[in-house]
Amino acid sequence: MYNLLNAEFTPVEHVLIVVGIMLVVALVFGFLIMVVSKKFAVEVDEREETVLGCLAGANCGGCGKAGCAALARSLVEGKGNIDDCPVTDKENKMKIAEVLGVEYSGGGEFIYVVCCGGGANAKDRNDYIGEAGCIRQSMVGSGRKLCSTACLGEGSCVAVCDNGAIEVSEGVAYINKDKCIKCGKCAKTCPKLIISKIPASAVVYVKCSTKCRGKEVMDACTKGCIGCGICAKNCEQKAITIVDNLPVIDYDKCVGCGYCVEKCPRKVIHFVNEDRDDAVLD
Repeated sequence: MYNLLNAEFTPVEHVLIVVGIMLVVALVFGFLIMVVSKKFAVEVDEREETVLGCLAGANCGGCGKAGCAALARSLVEGKGNIDDCPVTDKENKMKIAEVLGVEYSGGGEFIYVVCCGGGANAKDRNDYIGEAGCIRQSMVGSGRKLCSTACLGEGSCVAVCDNGAIEVSEGVAYINKDKCIKCGKCAKTCPKLIISKIPASAVVYVKCSTKCRGKEVMDACTKGCIGCGICAKNCEQKAITIVDNLPVIDYDKCVGCGYCVEKCPRKVIHFVNEDRDDAVLD
């Protein structure tokens, strides 16, 4: 029998043999990969691509998913909610509902507002010397403000906003309605948790978050709610109740008459579009 190992080859023949062996190995591995891929292939629902096309494509993470593709997959699998996306408009959400064969009334539309009017009007209990930012400052005795829920005005919310939708003026953060995409990064970042959602149809909101009693509030801030209840007493629709010394508005009952705004002695209840862009509208 011919002994290949003992055969003599020219350099060119050696190269050709090595190339041939590598080619055979590559073909074998290619075949194995093809077989494994077919065996363990994950079927993709064609609706997933359609849903993805209807989403805003911001990949902002506001839905809690890794991105729009992950949310699309979640919706198709029935594990997500259409309103999980804060950026996609109502029209496209209706299209997604049609693709998925579910009902959608658009009831989840909302806006973001900063529930604090303190800032420069809220007294400082001490001077803060350290790294800039609300988060850093709040780690030191909850921050320099006497009111524990006062906006610190250091701009941590501004820093995380990719759209330049937030600014700080007179020590209080404001949201620009024309730039905000409602991703919710600012609300998640705020250490005081004073950036909140209210319905997109809301006409008024409470621009304060303190739950302290009247005397304590008056000693700490000239713009804080003292929980007097005048707004609730004068609301003909019974849309306001006082909970933990703070007005809570039932937006299903509120007709936007503005009587509470007029009657509030501390001017804590504001119209959503009052005097500056401190709310986000669709």
